[in-house]
Amino acid sequence: MPAKPARTLTFKCRKCAKPVQVFLQKVSACSHIQPYQGICKCGEVLRHATGQKDAVESFISSGDSSWVHHHH
Repeated sequence: MPAKPARTLTFKCRKCAKPVQVFLQKVSACSHIQPYQGICKCGEVLRHATGQKDAVESFISSGDSSWVHHHH
C-alpha cells in the first residue's frame, strides 16, 4: 500500500520569499497526481503537485482551481 501524501507542504513564495503552506486538494480517485495549492499573505497563489510528470505540469500550468485530471 503506498504511503499517503502529506496534507500540507511549505514553500517559499516566489514574490515575497515568505513561507507559504500549500494544502492537498481534493483528488479524484486517481493516483497519478496529488495537487496542492495555497495562497501567500501577499496574495500570490502557489501551486505544487507530486505524481506523474505530464499530469503535474498540466495542473501547474493550468492556473485554474477547477482543474481535474482526466484519463485519456
